[in-house]
Amino acid sequence: MKIAFVGKGGSGKTTLSSLFIRHLAATGAPVIAVDADINQHLGPALGLTEEAAARLPAMGARLPLIKDYLRGSNSRIASADTMIKTTPPGEGSRLLRVRENNPVYDACARPVELDGAAVRLMVTGPFTEADLGVACYHSKTGAVELCLNHLVDGRDEYVVVDMTAGSDSFASGMFTRFDITFLVAEPTRKGVSVYRQYKEYARDFGIALKVVGNKVRDSDDLDYLRAEVGDDLLVTVGHSDWVRAMEKGRPPRFDLLEAPNRASLQALQDAADATYERRDWERYTRQMVHFHLKNAQSWGNARTGADLEAQVDPGYVLQESVAATA
Repeated sequence: MKIAFVGKGGSGKTTLSSLFIRHLAATGAPVIAVDADINQHLGPALGLTEEAAARLPAMGARLPLIKDYLRGSNSRIASADTMIKTTPPGEGSRLLRVRENNPVYDACARPVELDGAAVRLMVTGPFTEADLGVACYHSKTGAVELCLNHLVDGRDEYVVVDMTAGSDSFASGMFTRFDITFLVAEPTRKGVSVYRQYKEYARDFGIALKVVGNKVRDSDDLDYLRAEVGDDLLVTVGHSDWVRAMEKGRPPRFDLLEAPNRASLQALQDAADATYERRDWERYTRQMVHFHLKNAQSWGNARTGADLEAQVDPGYVLQESVAATA
């Protein structure tokens, strides 16, 4: 399943996504964790030192390699240079699978051990001083979007993406790449305002959206969230001594996480797993093409000097059965 964590800055989005990644790893499931936030904190939240996290290879810096690999023998793509973040796969494209080894993972993913289990961690790379005034962070997250467009994942395989804060993810089509999106919201007006904005933007795209209430201290906080987000409220998370120890760099064994919070993480997994049967690969591919055509017309054709609309393979549908033959 492809799962996104979103929310306003400071909501606890990265902390909760890291807890969910630890939970999935503890079940023995294969997990790819992706830090697509402009503030790169997922590595430290998974136990890396700041120095080790800073040494992680940035996907944004390896975009030419990613494009060249994914292009494969797709004759509709003249060269890797003409691929943009929304370029969809077609006949001859190389696809990514969660469990495999490939040049993209070799270049961009690193294993992170979590209580005896391991996940693959990929990061977009930080927005640096060199980018100021000349670059947009969405050009870095484009590497993530391109990989998601070419990813075929199956039941009991998980890709968890810690997204940019607020509604920044709507600057591209990446928000449609997920089976379910968990929006982390505090019981405050600002917290639920991001939910309303996300809900409005996602309304026409069939996005499965559930709210995770964070920093919920009492029944008044819970009642507030229930009144503001209704049935979209899936679970709440309260104070955690385990999380406080983790934030100090001294996390106990994960099985010592408080029982109510473990139950909340299981509820997240159950909600994600339940979306598997509702997968619609044709809609997924159609949305991919929709955003590619929009990007081609608004800036892609002019930037690359190519007709990017011709990259669309009209008879192609990304789906699990393709993975065996692509």
